[in-house]
Amino acid sequence: MQKKKVRSGLVGAGFSASFHYHALQKVYGTDIEVMGVYAKDEDMAQKFASDRGIKAFGSLEELIDNVDVVHVNTPPYAHEPVAVAALKADKFAICEKPLTGYFGDGSEDFHWDKADKQVALDQALASVERMLEAEAASKGRLLYAENWIYVPAIQKEREILEKTGAQILWIHGEEAHSGSHSVDYAYSARCGGGVLIGKGCHPLTAALYLKEVEGRVRNGKPIVPKSVTARAHAVTRLESFRDEGHIRCNYYDIDDFSMMHVEFEDGTLATVLASDIVVGGIHNWLEISANNHRTRCNINPNTAMETYNPKEENFKDIYTVEKIETKQGWACTSPDEDWFTGYPQETEAFYRTVAYGEEPQSTGQLAANTISTIYSAYLSADHDGAAVDIKTY
Repeated sequence: MQKKKVRSGLVGAGFSASFHYHALQKVYGTDIEVMGVYAKDEDMAQKFASDRGIKAFGSLEELIDNVDVVHVNTPPYAHEPVAVAALKADKFAICEKPLTGYFGDGSEDFHWDKADKQVALDQALASVERMLEAEAASKGRLLYAENWIYVPAIQKEREILEKTGAQILWIHGEEAHSGSHSVDYAYSARCGGGVLIGKGCHPLTAALYLKEVEGRVRNGKPIVPKSVTARAHAVTRLESFRDEGHIRCNYYDIDDFSMMHVEFEDGTLATVLASDIVVGGIHNWLEISANNHRTRCNINPNTAMETYNPKEENFKDIYTVEKIETKQGWACTSPDEDWFTGYPQETEAFYRTVAYGEEPQSTGQLAANTISTIYSAYLSADHDGAAVDIKTY
């Protein structure tokens, strides 16, 4: 079969756009032509384009007019307007995480600690619903770029659930490291909150996804979350925090440690940890306890490869693993970090949806339930961990 040609464009020219572009180079089932990039920062867009031999578009509208797929790689506060603009033009929108959120009251001195979390929940859900409405009216699709869904270990667990009809009793997961490199991440007005949304969205979405899979296999419909209790903390903003230079601590108003406890409609559970106060590299994992098996998905680090380096300078030109502070000593060196974390599989799957109509695993509806759970968790944390019911889509 001849490969179908698809034109794509990137909105945003930062870290997210760079790894989306890299993943596009690995797509094999579709003939992709990257038409160009658009970003509000013209200098960043020009450099991004020049480095890759593509065009820097002068406006979002011009980019949308010239592509079939829009990669939304902006900070989260711009996800909704960019994705909706693409969908209204009947284009596909591949939107980075988190899908959308609450980004303050518009005042220059907005501070997350003083925000009304019920207002945050209501406005985040209103944003979600506008995006879903735009998708429903479009010939395109809203595709949620949650790489954890396409992690090989998570997809293997999907196969186990489908073939054994297992009942998941408890899912336990975590994403943690020593802090984001993004300047925007320090401000809830740009990213919708802190570590609970920025990192917690990954293991949470994977848990919601696997319960969806279980429900469809066993009952013909997804099992959705019912309620959540949570706590969120800002450890590095404590006056007593002692900075040793290993953990990012220049956040303006965001949480850097959180815990969520989710109860599903069938009474089963998921617990999610998210943290910016962990040194030693990224700690990403998901454990599934079912009635007929138990699975540990060690996303990062994993032991596919381990290296010992006696001198730091020996590995000066060798990439080992993201966020690790040293290349000396033992390391879980990843032979292909992108593959183990699902990025090329995610991109391949999305372009098969665009080109051939295949149903995606990571959808706008799944993303909507993630956002609803997260902002319900923030409301719970604001009320000393009281349970909050979750609206689902």
